[in-house]
Amino acid sequence: MPDERAAALAALAVEIEACRACPLGSQRTQSVPGEGSPHAELLLVGEAPGAHEDAAGRPFVGAAGKLLDLLLNLIGLQRPQVYVLNVVKCRPPENRDPEPTEIAACSGFLERQLALLQPVIIAPLGRHALRAFAPEGETRQTPVGTTLFPLYHPAAALHNGALRPTLERDMGALSRALPAARSAWRVARGGAGEASLSEIEAAAERDQLRLFESEAQ
Repeated sequence: MPDERAAALAALAVEIEACRACPLGSQRTQSVPGEGSPHAELLLVGEAPGAHEDAAGRPFVGAAGKLLDLLLNLIGLQRPQVYVLNVVKCRPPENRDPEPTEIAACSGFLERQLALLQPVIIAPLGRHALRAFAPEGETRQTPVGTTLFPLYHPAAALHNGALRPTLERDMGALSRALPAARSAWRVARGGAGEASLSEIEAAAERDQLRLFESEAQ
């Protein structure tokens, strides 16, 4: 039986490749719609593709991607078990930060990906990706029951090696938060949860990653 979610994500990737809603669509080598398991519980979200991703058409394939794979391995996960995408689907020139108009041009694709994936946890990687979910103190509508769990971007540890233990510790915290997040996800959808709502709230308060001020610190 065909996997309808996988088919819908593949069709959306074709739309992303054809998109010329902003100048990035004409300047990039390939679009980078995202990849992974269409039924992943964990969705990792970066800001925008870099040069390696632009060449390969895949997210997180450079040095930061290799570190991300190692961090996932620490909690017993492989890349095919999660889903990885970027807020912006095409590489900004010289890897600059995406402009608001470019983020807006891709926002519909992001919303549709979230609606299709319905992840248990969304982990924005870095403060720029986090802004897509918490712009100016507000909160983007995420799928029902989904937990937002911000992490440092792996590139932060490449620029500042002292952050490597923090990334490893935070990835461990994410792993520990998954059971409660999974229960909250099920309860929000009317399913049988593994814990009471009070237990879920207590676990989330213990394990939820602190919002960070800047990768540079």
